[in-house]
Amino acid sequence: MRIKRAVNAVKKRRKIMRLAKGYWGSKSRSYRIARQAVMKSQMYAFISRRLKKRDFRRLWITRINAAARQNGLSYSRFMHGLKIAGIELNRKMLAEIAVSDPASFANLALKAKGN
Repeated sequence: MRIKRAVNAVKKRRKIMRLAKGYWGSKSRSYRIARQAVMKSQMYAFISRRLKKRDFRRLWITRINAAARQNGLSYSRFMHGLKIAGIELNRKMLAEIAVSDPASFANLALKAKGN
């Protein structure tokens, strides 16, 4: 007896078409083209989830560097000073402090300079 895929095939197509909803033109209407568009968009999403981590780290470093230079330190000297002082704050928190509370960041810069 052969296996008939009617229900499963329709479910598979429906899933793809639901993911392609909102795409422009035949990408949202034609199954074959929608399938290609969904595969491509999911590939971009997969890659971007990894790139997002890099981009945020770069942003945090830029913010820390700008705030450190206002306090007379370069980024590398600031981070090295914090490490020697035993202050273990990650870059995300340091960037947040630099933006929201410059006075606290100035205190951290003084501690980083002291060593």
